Amino acid sequence: MFMPMIQQKTIAKRLKSLLLSLMIFFTTLIQASADEDIYRDLSSIARGTGDTSLFYTLNTASRGLGWENSDELNFEGHLRLLQAETITGSHDETTLYLIRNINGDLHILSMPPEEEILKQGEASPYFKLKEKMGNKLVFTVKQKKTVVNGETYSFVALQDQPAQLFLDRIFKISIVIMLFSVMAGMGLTLTMNDFRLVFQKPKAIITGAGLQWIVMPLIAVALGYLMGFYQSYPFIFVGMVLITVSPGGVTSNLMTYYAKGDLALSISLTSFSTVLSLFFTPFLLALFCANVPEVKIPVGLVVQTIIVLVIIPLTIGMSVRARWPEFSKRATPFFSLLGILALLFLIIAGLLANLDMFTDTERYGVKYYSMVFLLTLLGMGSGAVISKICGVNNYQTRAVSLETGLRNASLAMTIALLIQDYMGDFFSSMFFTSAIFGLWMYVVGFLSIVAFKRLLPLRDGAI
Repeated sequence: MFMPMIQQKTIAKRLKSLLLSLMIFFTTLIQASADEDIYRDLSSIARGTGDTSLFYTLNTASRGLGWENSDELNFEGHLRLLQAETITGSHDETTLYLIRNINGDLHILSMPPEEEILKQGEASPYFKLKEKMGNKLVFTVKQKKTVVNGETYSFVALQDQPAQLFLDRIFKISIVIMLFSVMAGMGLTLTMNDFRLVFQKPKAIITGAGLQWIVMPLIAVALGYLMGFYQSYPFIFVGMVLITVSPGGVTSNLMTYYAKGDLALSISLTSFSTVLSLFFTPFLLALFCANVPEVKIPVGLVVQTIIVLVIIPLTIGMSVRARWPEFSKRATPFFSLLGILALLFLIIAGLLANLDMFTDTERYGVKYYSMVFLLTLLGMGSGAVISKICGVNNYQTRAVSLETGLRNASLAMTIALLIQDYMGDFFSSMFFTSAIFGLWMYVVGFLSIVAFKRLLPLRDGAI
């Protein structure tokens, strides 16, 4: 029985539309892949490998283009400056400005001579351009594609000064204020006695510190290598390392309370690891990511962030606790709640701003989510197993296990946001990985609390 002619035409139109959509999709994928290859090649040149004369060739080629009949584009993206580390020479020979839109398209920015920018002053679209790095910007540009040394490049010239998105600015300011407040709140709960516990319970403290700073990062590195993220998506790998070299947070203390574990030990481990993070977070991040393709860790910026957003507010909070202990005790519940809300705000707001990531199933597929879940699970599992091997009792093991697997995801996400543009993490993979870990750790944390009743029972004399 034949289909009516109208129905046949309808099906034909739908098939045509589907084929067109597939063609556009695969064309976009191919273009994104080509831009990724170009970016990697240019980054390699900046690190001293490859054709170091290409920077000069691209800069001079861009100035020879005519922009009168070129296409005008408006998009959101990031500015990136590549600087050659191993060669000396003129500005054109050693530096190259890139613009990458949020879809991944890469453009070479045509830079006019320095004297021309200075002559125009504030009227120049390039005025104080370098100061705008590190933010998501709105660009208005003229575009031209041309072949240089057998490779097709997209060149753009600024038409207006790039402007930072208002919501992006508010979001960054908000998370800095919230994290500062949360760390000050943590300081309100601490006294010097919490640090003296290091000497009173040395076995549990040393075991917990070793698990936090050695075992957990090694698990992240091993998973990153085994699942191929080290080579394929290096910033996901860095994100895994970042979250595991971040200290514990208020979440681990809260979970330990519900798990009926050693809360005093949990607080001491959190305090101890938070202070040590000033050294261990940048050191281990640089150590484990030293040879990751395309990645250069801004150690100084990480240290600066930890000092401003962790050490200073923690010191302020402890000083207030020492001076006004009763006020501090009354304020503690508020700051504990603020810590949970800050984490949820960071995760939800960050993910809502990057919903397109969930459609990038090649980068963030089943393997990715399984890996982050496994990282959390192995962290808590190793915390329990190694603690028992070291002779730690069940009461303390509950605290150590949760302290190992639960991290200060708020701090990791904040560091990721503040360094991602400097590092060239245009897909926010470090932030996204820390956020997904922050979600999974609640799930695994509550599962662990349930499992503790059977696996780590509290008998008489166990405490």
